[in-house]
Amino acid sequence: MAVASQQIGKNGARRRPFWTIARRDALAGYLFIAPQLAGIITFVLIPLGLVFWYSLHEWNVLAGTFNFKGPANYEKLLSDPALPEVMGATAMFSAGLVVMNMSLALLLAVLVNQKLRGIVIFRTLFFSPVVVSLVAWTIVWSFLLQANGGINGLLAVVGVEGPNWLRHPTTAMVSVTVVQVFKNVGLNMVLFLAALQGVPKELYEAARVDGASRLKQFRRITLPLISPTVLLTSIITIVGSLQVFAQIAVLTQGGPGMSTTVLVYYLYQQAFQFHRFGYGATISVLLFLIVAILTFAQWQMRRRLVFYES
Repeated sequence: MAVASQQIGKNGARRRPFWTIARRDALAGYLFIAPQLAGIITFVLIPLGLVFWYSLHEWNVLAGTFNFKGPANYEKLLSDPALPEVMGATAMFSAGLVVMNMSLALLLAVLVNQKLRGIVIFRTLFFSPVVVSLVAWTIVWSFLLQANGGINGLLAVVGVEGPNWLRHPTTAMVSVTVVQVFKNVGLNMVLFLAALQGVPKELYEAARVDGASRLKQFRRITLPLISPTVLLTSIITIVGSLQVFAQIAVLTQGGPGMSTTVLVYYLYQQAFQFHRFGYGATISVLLFLIVAILTFAQWQMRRRLVFYES
């Protein structure tokens, strides 16, 4: 009776209680997303804002100075004579990595999707580099790619004299790209494998009855139905290719010359080797814009390239 009396207004009309089911559901939803939202604000939005703020300053940690420079760092970036070569190396590395990684991952996924005896062993073998320590993986490859390393030792067995893979501009870029492909191709393979196993078998049976070849089945059935996964893996791979640092630092240190100095490694050099933290923050802003533009462009292309079954 007390509760009922509280819900009746002065004019005798029944008032709607404040904590309705809709409001309780909304509050529960906000509470569930609050930790994630707090994490995004703390570890993404605030650091992004600070990077932009630092890019407007010249910060010398050794001298203890922090001076406002306005757009001076951005003007310096536009006139930086090394930037075109750095962007070229970044584009070459990213393009090579994306093409080789996704092509090899899709090929491996098709192969390990077969119902053969012991195929689980091959799936584990191809995926195992993903869980190996990145630095350990890169150090092992640095020994293999030396002039007297294991790769050239194998080539010598068949009478081929191999180069010093990490000391020539062309072979150095190919080497760091291949090392990164072998490291992460297993992740995309697993994603493609899951997508392939979700394709209805009835479609292949109907295509075979109509006389479609295996290549035509792959083009007309497999690729359209796994296109959402292709979009996902392409975004992950492109963003990852623009963030590669450890492989460059361990294998080539950006050399020979600047042939493998990608944008992230150039950022590291400017900020942590030359102590130009303001200019390094400016390069970070450039990297963020590149990643954002590429991701947005890929997402906009989904309507033309991605087939949704629904």
